[in-house]
Amino acid sequence: MNSLDSIRTDVVGSLLRPQALKAARTQFDEGRINREELAKIEDAAVRDAIAMQEAIGLEVISDGEFRRLNFQDSFGESVGGYDSAPATLKLHEARAAGGKPLSRHDLPFDHEPAKGTPVVQRQRVIERIFLKRNLPLEEYRFAARHAHRPLKVSLIGPDRIAQRFDHRNSTAIYPTVDAFVADVVRIERHIVQSLVDAGCRYVHIDAPGYTAYVDGPSLDAMRRRGEDPAENFTRSLRADNELIAGFDGITFGLHLCRGNQRSMWHREGAYDSIAERLFNELNHQRFLLEYDTPRAGSFEPLRFVPKGKVIVLGLVTTKLPELETVDSLKRRIDEASRYIPLEQLALSPQCGFASEFAGNLISEDDQRRKLEVVVETARQVWG
Repeated sequence: MNSLDSIRTDVVGSLLRPQALKAARTQFDEGRINREELAKIEDAAVRDAIAMQEAIGLEVISDGEFRRLNFQDSFGESVGGYDSAPATLKLHEARAAGGKPLSRHDLPFDHEPAKGTPVVQRQRVIERIFLKRNLPLEEYRFAARHAHRPLKVSLIGPDRIAQRFDHRNSTAIYPTVDAFVADVVRIERHIVQSLVDAGCRYVHIDAPGYTAYVDGPSLDAMRRRGEDPAENFTRSLRADNELIAGFDGITFGLHLCRGNQRSMWHREGAYDSIAERLFNELNHQRFLLEYDTPRAGSFEPLRFVPKGKVIVLGLVTTKLPELETVDSLKRRIDEASRYIPLEQLALSPQCGFASEFAGNLISEDDQRRKLEVVVETARQVWG
């Protein structure tokens, strides 16, 4: 087992953007500052985020995803070939319009207010997709120069990318979804190899699409598009394994959630119906699971986790400012250990604090306290 496979504290990736960065992004969108001026402000924010996480004592840290408008930009901003346009903060605000915090908000992926980046929106391709800019590598190279602890990089996984691909209007380029997914895997393996070559030892795959296979409305939407959910699920398991194959000595995590935009969500359903295949067929060493609300169901599906794999319990919510207590978290970890040995468990927030640039409806002080309670709880549970 690699040293990062079994660490007890984890982060999902995104952090709340500081006000100075939000202001700079607005100025950039409006043409009042250029890319270089924006980058300087991003650099300063990333350095501060690294220092904050290291001071708290997290075993692995991220750059906060401060250079992304949306967590899916690891692919959407890196890849060409789509019929797309640059995204702005205003576009993301328009997408969230009509939703209410702490409620379900099914975003209009097929009927957007304006054209933006791929994956965030379901879009057609107009030529075979290609890597035009390696954003994850750029993020890692800068952050690694300032980090003293292991640094992880999050990439959006093939399942979500395939779900946000308008195959019906792209058959001239990709006659089959399998052909498209093969190119997705090829490009993402190149990104992973570049990160490994640069020194990264922990790559985290964001796979929020897997919860679509336990959510009734999402399953209905697949069927309306003429898709077979079971076929989609099997294709995605295969693609995720192909993506990480052969990278010896690298820790791979896989994160599942049910939506995380402005403290809203868009999926519900327990892991039970997909757990056995998910935990046993995928070759990732760590599974970061959302477990902060009853929408996730019980810990019972953890009985399917084989030896040698770690479940990172996302018990600390990023959607609410109320702070979890160490004692309450310890009780929940104890509940989970009835189905899986304690040595195969770890702890993290349930999702990022800002999957989109605007962030969830909590403060930076709330964010820090929540990360601190993760570290303190892990210390008391595992030493």
